Amino acid sequence: MAKTGDSCAFCGRSSREVNMLINGVSAAICDDCAQQAYEIVKEQMPGKRSSFGLDQKDLPRPEDIKTFLDQYVIGQDDAKRYLSVAVYNHYKRLLQKVTADDVEIEKSNIIMVGATGTGKTLLARTIAKLLHVPFAIVDATVLTEAGYVGEDIESILTRLLQAADYDVEAAQRGIVFIDEIDKIARKSDNPSITRDVSGEGVQQGLLKLLEGSIVNVPPQGGRKHPEQKMIAVDTKNILFVCGGAFDGIEKKIAQRLNTRVVGYAANESTAQVDRNNLLKYITPTDLKSFGLIPEIIGRLPILTYLNPLDRSALRNILTEPKNSIIRQYVKLFAMDDIELTFDEDVFEFIVDKALEFKLGARGLRSIVEAVMMDAMYSMPSANEKELHVTLEYAKDKFEKSDVNRLQIA
Repeated sequence: MAKTGDSCAFCGRSSREVNMLINGVSAAICDDCAQQAYEIVKEQMPGKRSSFGLDQKDLPRPEDIKTFLDQYVIGQDDAKRYLSVAVYNHYKRLLQKVTADDVEIEKSNIIMVGATGTGKTLLARTIAKLLHVPFAIVDATVLTEAGYVGEDIESILTRLLQAADYDVEAAQRGIVFIDEIDKIARKSDNPSITRDVSGEGVQQGLLKLLEGSIVNVPPQGGRKHPEQKMIAVDTKNILFVCGGAFDGIEKKIAQRLNTRVVGYAANESTAQVDRNNLLKYITPTDLKSFGLIPEIIGRLPILTYLNPLDRSALRNILTEPKNSIIRQYVKLFAMDDIELTFDEDVFEFIVDKALEFKLGARGLRSIVEAVMMDAMYSMPSANEKELHVTLEYAKDKFEKSDVNRLQIA
């Protein structure tokens, strides 16, 4: 007769017949029964929550989402409203119950157009932070068709699985931000003897992901581990947010807006066009002219734009958001028990230089880093406990830095 603890108290199998036997005070359970017990408890728990941690009553409303975004992203009200509504509807779609009317809500992926440094990536990352869902950022420039040098399309989902700790159910309700989507535009309308494997080829490969299909994903990447077991991921509930600068698309928008500017039939509205921000007039037709194929445009039904950052917006970005650049540096110095303060005219100097570099919000960090580098190097080893940055100090440090050489003439 087997001793207590030598066999599973649930299925009766001995320790030789199972992979693992977990012993308790007076009984034992095998790994298979423990897994089944976990599944039963998860299914039968009262008040069960959805796999991404939100119930219908807990789902933030569009106004709440925008309010949260306002704490981290300055301006861009139009883009925030589009994103808030799109994300709210997307997760309502995941929570919908099967009813007799058989109305199935389709997924609405998003594409954002805006110059570099205007906040495309930050908007997507902030929304993922609010909803507590897996979030992955993928650069479209490294993607190629399967079999060519570069990353396969499936690597997008590999990143999402990694962000979800390989929890497939959680990953299937995550958010993927595909950056630099404009870099995979069709290179030319003219036929060529060579294949466009990093342009139109990638767009064709993205179709099945954006639409919603079951994709076999190599969990460690397909190039280095060809023998690994594939993981099946259903993309129909994954929200795809695409972003790109689409440099030069303003010319195509201008051509479309000024198709008839001479004669009696000229469009009177052309005189009211804001020529400093043509992106606000962007349409799917302009994306097609730029080089995106119609099939992929149709799978990105929500099109929004980000305004270029003016002086006022850059000044607010520097100090206002919760994670503003200045607050980050104040906290870095505070961790060394150093109190960091600035004169107001220092902020104006930083904004002036950022406008000269024409790099958007990213240019602000480069300039602040150049001003603070010497202090960050020497003060942690010194006994000084406070640093007040004046305009003269900022100018002196900036002029000595290598960043100053980047100034655009």
